[in-house]
Amino acid sequence: MSNPVGWFEIYVHDMPRAQAFYETVFGQPLYPLPQQAEGGPEMLVFEMNNEGYGAAGALVRMPGFEPGGNSVLVYFSCADCANEAAKAAAAGGQIVKPKTSIGPYGSIALVTDSEGNMIGLHSAP
Repeated sequence: MSNPVGWFEIYVHDMPRAQAFYETVFGQPLYPLPQQAEGGPEMLVFEMNNEGYGAAGALVRMPGFEPGGNSVLVYFSCADCANEAAKAAAAGGQIVKPKTSIGPYGSIALVTDSEGNMIGLHSAP
């Protein structure tokens, strides 16, 4: 049985600004995904490892799909979520909840990105 999340999308208005934000915070480049149809969404994918743990996903700019106002929260794995939270604030985001212990499950922090989307940061114990 695999993990329940197989893909995620983070909707953005300004793709270059959002790309700079995520590349700065996580220190990894994003890669363009070719459009599947004319007028389709613009997508930049996070580096994927089909043999690794976790889900793959992308930043998406598509008419009619607005960023912010989250009803779903994506958590990114980090060595120390306080470091990525500080990078998020320096890259144009905001810290919503600083590093907080979740007991035997490690720590979390919540930040908003440059587009107003809230994302979670998780570090294992």
